Amino acid sequence: MNFEAGQIVMSKAGHDRLSYYIVVSSDDKYLYLVNGKTRTLDKAKKKKIIHVQPTLNVDKDVANKIKSGTVTDEEIKRTIKLYIQKIDRK
Repeated sequence: MNFEAGQIVMSKAGHDRLSYYIVVSSDDKYLYLVNGKTRTLDKAKKKKIIHVQPTLNVDKDVANKIKSGTVTDEEIKRTIKLYIQKIDRK
């Protein structure tokens, strides 16, 4: 599966299991993830692709800001919070 900047993913393994992150970049085996709290843009989490569950949700506004380098940790936190609220309502 291809991952893109701004995509929300859920951790499937590790001490952060079931936590949500936003992809900021990727390479062949790893994703670099942030959540705006414990994993900020300054210290993104490097996680193997096989250890995350992708969602179909890609925030285009956040994706554009990640690509241009203008996204903030507050925007990351807000995006994840809104996504969690959305899935809790279902």
